Amino acid sequence: MTAPIDIELPHLDLSDYQSGNTGIAYLHRFDSGVPGPHAMITALVHGNEICGAIALDRLLQDGVRPASGALSLCFVNVEAYNRFDPKDPGASRFVDEDMNRVWAEDVLEGDRNSCELSRARDLREYVDTVDFLLDLHSMDDGPKPLALSGPLAKGMTFATKLGVPEIVVADSGHAAGVRLRDYGAFARPESEKNAVLIECGAHWRRGTDQVAIDSAYRFLAMLEMLDTVPEPSVLKPSEQKIVRVTEAVTVRSDSFRFTEKWVGLEVIPSAGTTIAFDGDSPVKSPYDNCVLIMPVAKPKKGKTGVRLGAWVEAGG
Repeated sequence: MTAPIDIELPHLDLSDYQSGNTGIAYLHRFDSGVPGPHAMITALVHGNEICGAIALDRLLQDGVRPASGALSLCFVNVEAYNRFDPKDPGASRFVDEDMNRVWAEDVLEGDRNSCELSRARDLREYVDTVDFLLDLHSMDDGPKPLALSGPLAKGMTFATKLGVPEIVVADSGHAAGVRLRDYGAFARPESEKNAVLIECGAHWRRGTDQVAIDSAYRFLAMLEMLDTVPEPSVLKPSEQKIVRVTEAVTVRSDSFRFTEKWVGLEVIPSAGTTIAFDGDSPVKSPYDNCVLIMPVAKPKKGKTGVRLGAWVEAGG
């Protein structure tokens, strides 16, 4: 018998935000009238990751307005979010397909259709106008929140300028498709546009919502878009550590299993250590002091099971 899942965060009614003010559902824009960047904060790219929705609700309830530039707040996949069932909360991650794998230009312009692709296509031209993006997520488990910066130097610089959370993961995403964080100019080294994805903590756990709120305010403060910034209650700027992902382990079979209950950030001292089995094939650490990043609780064929990386110097 499956143990009940403890849902410690509220599942908010977002219906009051549906009309937005941009002509696009659940998308709100606030212009200062003063020159400055266009910053966007997104939540619910995955419908089960509710901490970001709580953060955007807080910003809207607080009446946050930019002192310069423009600020956009978007609840992305509300159709999936509205299917949330506390008895099976992971099932509301998406309706038809993972919305954080559809942001390749050939996919957006292709013939395939799904609920998530339709929404991405509705948002695409608007996202093209964004200079800086903060995408709020949560994860299966993990000892600490993570900033996912992408593989480029500009992404790592952006994440370290943000200053929170403590761990920055420099990664290339997933074999299954392109993330919003890596869409378009965000992933082009010559562009000044930039993005960061924050994994705020474990799904539905108390405190994950506050990490999302603190991250949002810190993001706007970094861009000098707020006259006043509330004191963070969870995330405090600290010396950050960067782990560079060298490979993502894609699940090849229906019987992928880890050798231990890894939660993430474990360091495997010796190369050649078996960390999982994919069917009958062992998955081994490729080098000494290999860091396990975001192991998936229920690995699925064709998806990322775990990322493997190594600690590097900040800016290295």
